[in-house]
Amino acid sequence: MIIDFHTHVFPTEVHERRDELLQLEPCFSELYARHDSRLATADDLLRSMDGAGIDVSVVLNFAWHDAALCRRTNDYILESAAAGGGRLIPFCIFAPGDISEIERCLASGARGFGELRPESQGWDLSDEALSEPLGRLASESGAVLLFHASEPVGPAYAGKEGQSLASLYRFIERWPAAKVVAAHWGGGLPFYKLMRRAHETLANTYFDTAATRFLYRHEVFRRAVDIVGAERVLFGSDFPLLPQSRCRQEVDEAQLSDAEKALILGENARRLLGL
Repeated sequence: MIIDFHTHVFPTEVHERRDELLQLEPCFSELYARHDSRLATADDLLRSMDGAGIDVSVVLNFAWHDAALCRRTNDYILESAAAGGGRLIPFCIFAPGDISEIERCLASGARGFGELRPESQGWDLSDEALSEPLGRLASESGAVLLFHASEPVGPAYAGKEGQSLASLYRFIERWPAAKVVAAHWGGGLPFYKLMRRAHETLANTYFDTAATRFLYRHEVFRRAVDIVGAERVLFGSDFPLLPQSRCRQEVDEAQLSDAEKALILGENARRLLGL
């Protein structure tokens, strides 16, 4: 089973209101101000999966500020997953402090929450009043939390900011029972696992490979697997930013054993999601 753990889709409303939302939603404006930045629907994703030989995709929502927009886009993802014959796994989003939406989504079939970018929504993961309910509910329910994570060094680019590694690390440290995925190779977190204390803290954290070609040299696969283990790496494309077929080819061409590739391409995700 091949599972893409990092994809994005938007309902027709977002496509039709694109210009309006560019003025209203700061994170959306940062990432989609260029009109060649592609938006995809659930049908687009399913067609891509067919072409790339992907069996299942985790569908992530976006860091909206508006609570009503969070709810409507969550509904689209949940409904698309219900109609997708088990091929789409819904992850939802929530406005800062909107615990009722977290609970509603869990009751409606959400398997996790993401792509979480607290700072892009104007809140701090270090704020215990806001992060405590998320950590508690995730620990109790088994829902997966997928956080955007960017490298704290190097040049600035659209979409880089959104979640500091320091506050993400503190959240993982405080909620060891929560299932956490740090996207984009965790912004370099795997390499901090060489530190003695961090090795313990990050023992149960997963890292996805989304947007690898934009961020890392290809040997990141071998180096990161040597540090965290192949069982902690999840294949992710960041579709539609990158084609799923091309991202899958990156894993196929990595200097990894067949057993390691099988874990990364699907077995880890299958086990994490209980499929």
